Amino acid sequence: MLAPDCLARYFPGLDLLAAERFGQLEDLYCFWNERINLISRKDIPNLCINHILHSLSLARVIPFGRKDTVLDIGTGGGFPGIPLAIVFPDVHFTLIDSIGKKIRVVESITRELGLENVSAFRSRAEDFEGLFHYVVSRAACSFRDLVKLSEGKLFLGSEPSPSYGIYCLKGGDLKEELTGWKTRVKVFDIRNFFKEEYFLNKKIVFLPSAETRA
Repeated sequence: MLAPDCLARYFPGLDLLAAERFGQLEDLYCFWNERINLISRKDIPNLCINHILHSLSLARVIPFGRKDTVLDIGTGGGFPGIPLAIVFPDVHFTLIDSIGKKIRVVESITRELGLENVSAFRSRAEDFEGLFHYVVSRAACSFRDLVKLSEGKLFLGSEPSPSYGIYCLKGGDLKEELTGWKTRVKVFDIRNFFKEEYFLNKKIVFLPSAETRA
């Protein structure tokens, strides 16, 4: 099982159940990727770093609290939602994607892992209803489009927690994409969390809930 070994140096506090689930997760993605193109088949050997660990970079910046709720927009094969759900069993994750066959795989994987804190739905984000503390996404669309798709889906209240909001995993030069947002977003360099070369140009873009209504 490569996944637990890969993760251990960054998440040494993982309990036995989480480690076992990550080992199963690797096998399940190898099985399903032979049948449905969830990720590039050439990328399967890099599953732990490029997909699982990348997803878990969000754990370095989001202070998840017990009973928090998270919406994963455009989850595809379950990233970043499934890896995060394994590490945070007291947080509820709702995973949505418009492609039915991918959601069926997500449902199968979560059943196999016994993840009771995950719900998966085939839905376009603009058609999905619900309120959440966090919206996350892994480069499913442009940042501006993600903000638009998140409208009406974040708890706002009079004084939302400063950590609540939209967290997007991105790569490359974001200068043009974040034009007009620079004073409202915070950008985290994932290379500050993980040493692998894959993360050199990977970022997390965070827009607080309070800024989504400005």
